Amino acid sequence: MSETIERKAPPKAEKPLSKNRAWLYVIAGGGLEIIWAMGFKYEAVPSLVVLISLLLSFDLIIRATKALPIGTVYAVFAGIGTVGTVVVEAVMEGTISAAKVGIILLLLLFIIGLKLSAGGSEQK
Repeated sequence: MSETIERKAPPKAEKPLSKNRAWLYVIAGGGLEIIWAMGFKYEAVPSLVVLISLLLSFDLIIRATKALPIGTVYAVFAGIGTVGTVVVEAVMEGTISAAKVGIILLLLLFIIGLKLSAGGSEQK
């Protein structure tokens, strides 16, 4: 009997995600978070757009955590979403309080500080 041996091609090794591309994913995911969060409040954002933005934002964040520390990624992601939704809401409503502006600036300061302090711990 003659047996045929099937040769399978070796699996392609995935190219490691660069830190710059991972940060791009975090920023894009944060931007998409603004879209889906605003979709919960404003009916002008279609439900399909909300769903796609939600799924894509979390996919990008999951990908980014393969190259960056998860705590830093999530803090920046949530910060972008928080600041963005407050800004969009202020524009839509036409007002924003000084206290809210101060707290948002503090949040930005803490997110930047977290990113800067994570310098040596960004190893896998």
